[in-house]
Amino acid sequence: MKLNKKQVHILSVAEKLFAENGFDGTSVRTIAKEADVNVAMISYYFGSKEKLLETFLLYRIADFRNELVKVINQEKSFLERLDNLIELIIHRIHSKRRMYKIIHFEFSNETRGFDFKAYTKEKLESFKTIKAFVEKGQEAGVFIKNVNVELLMPTVQGSYFNFYYNKRFYKTLIPLENDVAVDIYVHQTLTKHIQQTIKSLLTNEI
Repeated sequence: MKLNKKQVHILSVAEKLFAENGFDGTSVRTIAKEADVNVAMISYYFGSKEKLLETFLLYRIADFRNELVKVINQEKSFLERLDNLIELIIHRIHSKRRMYKIIHFEFSNETRGFDFKAYTKEKLESFKTIKAFVEKGQEAGVFIKNVNVELLMPTVQGSYFNFYYNKRFYKTLIPLENDVAVDIYVHQTLTKHIQQTIKSLLTNEI
């Protein structure tokens, strides 16, 4: 997906506002004001607020599959590549958590009139890439056959979001002094825990 700098800027502003105020609570006029552009420019580039959101989702996931392929094609063992794959996914989720907050709310809202076909297609292609990697690991005898591949990503994402959306509790439980400490914990401790969890699912017979 090719976008110019002005379009990328508008999408970045929209992301922030959608995440903070929700889709319904954010007007095109507000996006235009925050992005320091006129409303007509947003209409010219995207057509509508709905189309702007659709473009935003595609823009944010456009390079994900390419990054997956790069990790999977590394000259490393299956388990090393699996660790790198989990690290990539957690890093993307954490750094783009505003996007995921928007996606989870809007994608689950069946009353919306959004066209998520392109977004869903891209997600399916990413899943096929991960599934092919797991199948090759199974053929090599590294991963077990009895694996529900469809639930691997929900396991990774669910673990992350359970932690992050309850970070106020975990700040007290662990404890973590501030958001910087949370970031460090996510990239080190939580990522390692999820890596161990997924490796256990893929290598231990149940």
